[in-house]
Amino acid sequence: MRVGVLTGGGDCPGLNAVIRGIVRKGVQEYGYEFTGFKDGWRGPLDDDTLRLDIPAVRGILPRGGTILGSSRTNPLKAEDGIHRIRETLAAHGVDALIVIGGEDTLGVAARLSDSHGIPCVGVPKTIDNDLSATDYTFGFDTAVGIATEAIDRLHTTAESHMRVLVCEVMGRHAGWIALHSGLAGGANVILIPEQRFDVDQVCAWVTSRFKASYAPIVVVAEGAMPKDGDLVLKDGTLDSFGHVRLSGIGEWLAKEIERRTGKEARTTVLGHVQRGGTPSAFDRWLATRFGLHAIEAVRDGDYGKMVALRGTDIVRVPISEATAQLKTVQPELYDEVGVFFG
Repeated sequence: MRVGVLTGGGDCPGLNAVIRGIVRKGVQEYGYEFTGFKDGWRGPLDDDTLRLDIPAVRGILPRGGTILGSSRTNPLKAEDGIHRIRETLAAHGVDALIVIGGEDTLGVAARLSDSHGIPCVGVPKTIDNDLSATDYTFGFDTAVGIATEAIDRLHTTAESHMRVLVCEVMGRHAGWIALHSGLAGGANVILIPEQRFDVDQVCAWVTSRFKASYAPIVVVAEGAMPKDGDLVLKDGTLDSFGHVRLSGIGEWLAKEIERRTGKEARTTVLGHVQRGGTPSAFDRWLATRFGLHAIEAVRDGDYGKMVALRGTDIVRVPISEATAQLKTVQPELYDEVGVFFG
């Protein structure tokens, strides 16, 4: 049996650990052969492949990124996209495809599996932790660790100058990174996409913090929006899945805080720093387990399923269920951390 593997969407720490788990178990226990498709869905569209065997995955466990490359290519919008994918899989004798990705990449896998009979197994990947049906996605723990360390460092420079420091983290639709890192890093304000914020209230919290002789740290997710405003965009371009490029809410908010309070404010945008570097121990553990269970699903012929973490167990759920809606921060969970605001 020959199995195809691809990694799509934004890169994140732990992708290589998944690939390693899939190949090691698939070769050693089942005698399978593997073909890697380069740069997400572009690989099967353009017949761009990489041989995957045990030597190819040796030493990649601690490496960030992905040896297969990634992209935000949407084959459903490409001319004859599904036909081209079928032809590529047939040309390489690929019997099943393991798709490692987030909402968009797995959404394509669900469509191919459910509507076009292409056997796919999904593995959930996103630093945003916003995929339904799994308690955690790998990459999230590393991103939170990076953001928390940055917030820790911002405290000392903020105190030295007694200025407001706004830290913008990733999170288009879900504020999990902002919530976890903000709480762990002792932020005084945390703003997430799920809850529109009042700029005047933010300024009141900032002022209260200064009255206590401390410099405030504001953590804001890139998708957070003020009550009387819209998303702040980097530009108006769209990717192939229809997403705009975010970034800028941190800078906008810092200017508003400075204008309204008279206190000096600066912005730090973590951006792709959150995606890069070596994965945390938890992400290596989770990604490896996902890889081992994904190849088991292929062995069982259990296609159209995604491996997911429930408690400490790895289970299988329909890919369509996992991508039907995003997992967002519940209001009551956000309310819990409000005691630390201001």
